[in-house]
Amino acid sequence: MPFAPSFPVMLRTEDGVRIDAAHTPSARTDVGIVVAHGFTGSWRDRTARRIVHVLSGYGGVVAFDFRGHGRSGGETTVGDLEILDVEAAVRHARVIGYSRIAVVGFSMGASVAVRHAGLRGGVDAVVAVSGPARWYYRGTKPMRQVHWAIERPLGRWAARVAKRTRIARGRWDPIPMPPYEAAGLVSPTPLLIVHGDADAFFPLDHPQQLYAGAKEPKELWIEPGYGHAEAAATPELIRKIGKWISSNFS
Repeated sequence: MPFAPSFPVMLRTEDGVRIDAAHTPSARTDVGIVVAHGFTGSWRDRTARRIVHVLSGYGGVVAFDFRGHGRSGGETTVGDLEILDVEAAVRHARVIGYSRIAVVGFSMGASVAVRHAGLRGGVDAVVAVSGPARWYYRGTKPMRQVHWAIERPLGRWAARVAKRTRIARGRWDPIPMPPYEAAGLVSPTPLLIVHGDADAFFPLDHPQQLYAGAKEPKELWIEPGYGHAEAAATPELIRKIGKWISSNFS
C-alpha cells in the first residue's frame, strides 16, 4: 500500500536553525498531529513514514527532522534545544489551519514532546512513546551505546557517517529540566504515556516515573511485547494512539 502523499517544507526555529519537514494532509482538517522522531531518526525513514501514514487517518501530520538530523541544520543537543524544533512544527501546523494540535514523540522525541508541552505549552494533547523519564540513564546496553555516541569523538563521527546525525560537543550547561519534572507542568493538557514491556532501552520505571510526575488528565499504557519507539510500533498501536487523540478532540 503506498504512503499518503507528503509535501516537503522548510521551517526555521526561533534560534535560526533550518528544520526539514513535511506536511501530510488529512480528510480531517481541524486536527494537526506533529510527529517527533527518536535519536538518529528522520521523517524520511520508512518506519516514520509508515507511522505518519496511519496517523493521517486521524488528522493532518507535520513530521520533521530534529536539528542535527538528516537534512535539518545545526547540531543535536539530545533533548534540550529541540523544544524549539517542536515549537516551529507546532507553529507551522497552526499557520496552515489546524485549530487543535497533538504532539506525538518517540524516544528522544517523547522527552522533547513532554518538555515542550510543559515549558512552552500551546498544544492540545501530548503522546510520549518509549520516552525516558530522566537524563544520563546507562542501565541498559543500548543506552550505554547511545552515551558512547554522544560523549566520544569516535562515537560522534560514527553517528555522523552512519546516521547523518551531527551531535553537539560538550556538556549541558545548565542541565535541562528532566522529563518527569516537565510532565508535572503539562496539565491541563491531556498526556498519554505509552511504553512497551519489552523495551531494551528504558525499563518500566521510566514510564512509571513520568506518570507519577504528571497531573490529571493523564493515561499510562504498558503495551505487552512492544519494544522500543518507531521501529517496533505496529499499525495497530499507532491506530490506537490516533483514536486516543480523536477522543480528546471530539
